[in-house]
Amino acid sequence: MDVFSAFSSINSRSVRAGTPAETAIKRLNGIGEVLSGLDIAAVRSEDEMARMLWTLETADKCIRMILAEFRTERTTEVVRQAKNLIDLIDRARDELTGCCAAKS
Repeated sequence: MDVFSAFSSINSRSVRAGTPAETAIKRLNGIGEVLSGLDIAAVRSEDEMARMLWTLETADKCIRMILAEFRTERTTEVVRQAKNLIDLIDRARDELTGCCAAKS
């Protein structure tokens, strides 16, 4: 299942940031775009699982740093998109650890 497929069609070059909130959204879109390339179903080894979990954890930390950096410029769209990504990361993490636990 491609948890992040909703972000695969985002063209980050077409999103021009004019305000701090737009900059935050652009960064969140970039994280979503990177995550859309992850394929949980393709994980076959513990090393691949560790790399995938590390990627998810890094993305989660980046999202939280964006929220901290844009604390005063947060809009409902920034918060909504960040929460959506964090929820997808949590779901992917659960799916990944559940999937690999079942293979063991």
